[in-house]
Amino acid sequence: MKNKHLAILLLLALAAGSGGCSTQPSQPQTAQTAQDVQAPSAPAIQADSQAYSDEGLKKYTTPEHYLNLGAFVLFGLLSLAAWTFNPSYFELARTFIYNLFTFNFQPLPSVFFTLNLLVGFFTGLSSGATVIISQYYGAQNHENVKKSVHTSIALSLAGGAIIMILGLIFSGAALQLMNTPDDIMKLSLTYMRIYFLGVIPSLIYNMGSGILRAAGDAKRPLYFLIISCFINIILDIFFVVVLKLGVAGVAIATTLSQVASAVMVLAALMRTTDSYKLYIREIRFAPAILKHIIRIGLPAGLQSTMYSVSNLIIQASINAFGTDTIAAWTAYGKVDGIFWMIMGAYGVAITTFAGQNFGAGKYDRIHKSVKVCLGMAAFTSVLLSAVVLLGGRIFFRLFTSDDSVIDIGLHMMAVISPSYITYICIEILGGTARGCGDSIIPMLLTCFGICVLRVIWILVIVPLRPDVSTVAFSYPLTWTVTSVMFIIYYLRGNWLKRRRGLQ
Repeated sequence: MKNKHLAILLLLALAAGSGGCSTQPSQPQTAQTAQDVQAPSAPAIQADSQAYSDEGLKKYTTPEHYLNLGAFVLFGLLSLAAWTFNPSYFELARTFIYNLFTFNFQPLPSVFFTLNLLVGFFTGLSSGATVIISQYYGAQNHENVKKSVHTSIALSLAGGAIIMILGLIFSGAALQLMNTPDDIMKLSLTYMRIYFLGVIPSLIYNMGSGILRAAGDAKRPLYFLIISCFINIILDIFFVVVLKLGVAGVAIATTLSQVASAVMVLAALMRTTDSYKLYIREIRFAPAILKHIIRIGLPAGLQSTMYSVSNLIIQASINAFGTDTIAAWTAYGKVDGIFWMIMGAYGVAITTFAGQNFGAGKYDRIHKSVKVCLGMAAFTSVLLSAVVLLGGRIFFRLFTSDDSVIDIGLHMMAVISPSYITYICIEILGGTARGCGDSIIPMLLTCFGICVLRVIWILVIVPLRPDVSTVAFSYPLTWTVTSVMFIIYYLRGNWLKRRRGLQ
C-alpha cells in the first residue's frame, strides 16, 4: 500500500507538476543496535557501541532541515551565489559584474563545459566521501569519521594537482575540439589556464563543505560561499574596471575567491571539537577508507563525466548555429542555473540525510524524507518554471541588449523551462540511493537515459531537423525517460535491500 501511494506521488510529480505533495515525516524512531546497523554488504558502517544516543541526528529528523535548506537557497540567490554545488559557482556573479561594468556580453561557453569535464569527475568522485562520512557519522563511528575526513582532504590535494596539470596541458586542444569560434578562442584559453592554476583550493572547498554537510552543518558552507562570492565581486570590479585586465582579471578574481573559500572551510574543520576535526599532520590516505570512497564515488564521477561529454556534444551543435545562438544559449544557461542550484541543494540534502540514517539503521525515516523532498522539489520546479517563463525577457536583459539574441533565448526557454519538473525524480531518488551506498545502478540509469539518449538525439535527429528547438528538446525528452526509470528502480526497493544484505 505504501508503494502504491508513493507511486502515485511520484507520477503526479513527474506528469502533473502539483506542489501539494508535502507529506511531513513523523517523529523519529528509536535508535537501533549496532547489529541492525551492520549489514554483510557494508561491514565498514558499524557503530562504536551496542546502543547510542540519537543526538547527532536530531538536526536531520524534522522538516526544519528542509526549511533551513529553503533559507539557504533564498539567501544564495540574493547574494548571487549561483552554482553552489558546482566548482563554477561564481559564474553568475562574475558574469553579471563583468557585463555590468564593461558592457561586453560575449560569452565563453566552451570554457565552462570544458572545466566541468575534469572538475566534474572529481566532484562526483568526492561525493563518495560525503556519503561515507555521513554513514559513519550516523553510526557514531568516530574513528572512521576521522580517517575519512583526512583521506578526503588528501584526495582533494592529489586530485587537484592532477586536474591542474591536465588542464594546463590540454586546454587548447579541448577548446578546438568544441569548435570554439576563433574570435573568443584566445580569451577562453586565457581564462582556462588561470582557472586551472587555482583548481586545488576549489576542490578543497567542495570537499570541505561536503564534510561539514555530512556532519549536519549546512550553514557554514553557505556563509563561506557568500563571503567568497562578495570577495569575488569586489575583485572583479578591481581587476576588470580599475586595472582593465578583462577576462584575465575575471579569472584571477575567481581564483583568489576560491582560495578564500578553501581557507575558511579548512579553518572550520581545524577548529571544531567534533569527530570530523582536521589535523594537518594526519592528512594521508587510509587504504580501506579510500576503497569505500572510490567504490561509491567512482560511478558518480563517471556519471558526471558522461554528463559533461553529452553537454560538450550539445555545445558543439549549438556552436554550429553561429555567435548569436551561442550567446543566447549561454545567457539562458545563467537563468537556468538558478534551477540547477536549487536542485543540487535538494540532491545534496537528501544524499546526506539518507547516508546518516542508513548508518544509524533508521530506514523508514529515509522513505519519509524522500516524500518530503519530492514534494518540495515539485513545488519549487513548478514555481521556477512560471517565474522563468513570465520574466524571461527581463532576465535576458541582464546579460544582453541584442534583441535577436533574446528572441533565440526565449525560444529555447519555451522548450526547456516548462519541463523542469520532469527532472526532480532523477536528483532526489538517485541521491537517496547513493546516500545508502548504491551508486552503480543510478549511474547506469543516468548515463543511458540522459547521456546516451541525448547524444543519439543530437547525432541522429538534429541533422534531420537542424533547428535550435530540436537541440533544446533533447533535455525534456531525456529527463522524462530517465525519471520513469528511476521511479521503477526506487519502488522495487532493491537499492536498499541490497545495501542491507537482504538479497
